[in-house]
Amino acid sequence: MLTLFHSPQSRSTAIVTLIEEMGIADKVDLRIVSIPRIDGTGARDKANPHPEGKVPALVHDGRLITERGAIIAHLCGLFPESGLSPAPFTPDWGVFLGWLSWYQGVLEPVIIHEFAGLSHPVLTATFRDHPTAVARIRAALEKSPWLMGENFTAADLLVHAPYAWFRDATPDDPLIRDWVERCMARPARLHALEQDAARRAA
Repeated sequence: MLTLFHSPQSRSTAIVTLIEEMGIADKVDLRIVSIPRIDGTGARDKANPHPEGKVPALVHDGRLITERGAIIAHLCGLFPESGLSPAPFTPDWGVFLGWLSWYQGVLEPVIIHEFAGLSHPVLTATFRDHPTAVARIRAALEKSPWLMGENFTAADLLVHAPYAWFRDATPDDPLIRDWVERCMARPARLHALEQDAARRAA
């Protein structure tokens, strides 16, 4: 049994979008929980099993899985027929896992550092900077329309996410802006956003 703990219009929206893309909504029990939000609203929900009170949190047969990259890899591995990732344990699967890990370990931190106005040689030595991250995305998109090649994958879904939420952070680069717009326009994402808006209004 799969149970996803989700808070509308949050990081877990990416996982709801993935579930829509994969066509597995009937296989995942969606539980809505509250979370503390940056604007001071919300609160930690006792029903949420995430150890830090965050989302997403996925429970699979009693085992807790957190962090978007891990949840995405797990769901893609469980449902390879969805086509949202390369076949598990092939060389391309390793490349796919690299994008998921790079997003969480590099791209998101450098965007947060830039947004917060943080600059320090230790941060630069460890994570590099946002322009360096952008160059890596551009290098992939110069070769193909999507990060992994000719087909949209969950790597695109995750890596474009900060630019979808924070449009001002999107690089002024037509190649990257076009990729972000194509990711944002996918029907599964639009449906997930509509559902989130309805849940927040309820």
